[in-house]
Amino acid sequence: MINNFLARRTCRALCAAAVMTVAVSAAQAAEVNVYSYRQPQLVAPLFEKFTAETGITVNTIFAADGLIERMAAEGRNSPADVLLTVDIGRLAQAKEVGVTQPVSSDVLSANIPAAYRDADGDWFALTLRARVIYASRERVKQDSITYEELADPKWRGKLCTRSGQHGYSLGLIASVIANKGEAAAETWLQGVKANLAHKPSGNDRSQVKSVYAGECDIALGNTYYMGLMETNEKEPEQRKWAAAAKVLFPNAGDRGTHVNVSGVSMAKYAPHPEEALKLMEFLAGDEAQRIYAEVNHEYPVKPGVKASARVRSWGELKADDISLSEVAKARAKASELVDKVGFDAGPSS
Repeated sequence: MINNFLARRTCRALCAAAVMTVAVSAAQAAEVNVYSYRQPQLVAPLFEKFTAETGITVNTIFAADGLIERMAAEGRNSPADVLLTVDIGRLAQAKEVGVTQPVSSDVLSANIPAAYRDADGDWFALTLRARVIYASRERVKQDSITYEELADPKWRGKLCTRSGQHGYSLGLIASVIANKGEAAAETWLQGVKANLAHKPSGNDRSQVKSVYAGECDIALGNTYYMGLMETNEKEPEQRKWAAAAKVLFPNAGDRGTHVNVSGVSMAKYAPHPEEALKLMEFLAGDEAQRIYAEVNHEYPVKPGVKASARVRSWGELKADDISLSEVAKARAKASELVDKVGFDAGPSS
């Protein structure tokens, strides 16, 4: 009798220990898989903090291109839980291709303004970057400007920009279509083309270099590139480029400056949906918003969270509050207009 009692008690203890071991192992194995268009060094601090707070391991696959196509090809076998990307175009593309799923979250709805999240819950913005004017400190005396003014003949031969077919350019053109209509946008784009100093080329940093070199007086670019140049220790000449230009926020007196976003979606076949939602909500929280925006020289999307001192030093951003979903819908038409007016052929075409 005593032996049977001891045996039963031993069995219960061993079973309890086994259950506890399984529970601990499951907790230790908690993970979330992120497909990221953002470079690893830009998101690593966030993921490290998330893991420290939750115990959930973040596995990341980075690629500059092709992640959405990869998710589509993988289908139900995709290991992706979360898609992290830049540009409203890619967020909209991911939804259109069908690799995302709607998410309902009180945290995300409360932290992210409606203009910066998908109405169906398929994507949520995390940070903002403004499409601004880099103006020569030496040659441009005015401290305010509008996008409409870029078509003014007074800037003839003085404007630089990258390709009109680049995602950042299409976003701006699409915002003009969404705000002013297609006909007005086409007339405007023809005027901007006439003012180009040369054929559109290079990236946003190249435009600032052109301002520094005197090839143009004003250029279009994203705000965060100013931060990247100002803090560039490996290529100190870029700090000289940045010092030669000031940031003008277009349309600050009316509709506001066009903004693009970095954003996040939950993968359609996410194998770890609970962990994915926890990560998404974490990224929309106060501390993560501050860290993410500071590391990337961007603006937090959550109201009340301040941008970094460096970002604030460029001036006050009044963002165009038009829904980015509306801007995304106009991107295809924007691309058509770029080709129609021959924008990338340059001013003399």
